[in-house]
Amino acid sequence: QVHVVESGGGLVQAGGSLRLSCTASGTSFRANVMGWYRQAPGKQRELVATISSGGDTNYADSVKGRFTISADNGKNMVYLQMNSLKPEDTAVYYCYVRSPFTSRDYWGQGTQVTVSS
Repeated sequence: QVHVVESGGGLVQAGGSLRLSCTASGTSFRANVMGWYRQAPGKQRELVATISSGGDTNYADSVKGRFTISADNGKNMVYLQMNSLKPEDTAVYYCYVRSPFTSRDYWGQGTQVTVSS
């Protein structure tokens, strides 16, 4: 059974940094896509960043230049370095990994990021 766990969230002041980590265990595959979404209170879940097994990255416009996604594909681990955080970055951040065989996405339970002004 695939188990995805995020860590690294917390409370930080505006302008600060956080690094989120995500590990997928119990997999029989190396994910071909991994990424992060976030959901703020009262809003829909939105894409933050994705990374392919080939290293191609994709970012939401709102985080470009501030956030960096990286991964260790061999270990199904993905990271999100978040710098210059803003109050509007406050959300629950969710990690997912995608099976290259079924294209199914496996999600974690989320980690809370709160940025105070």
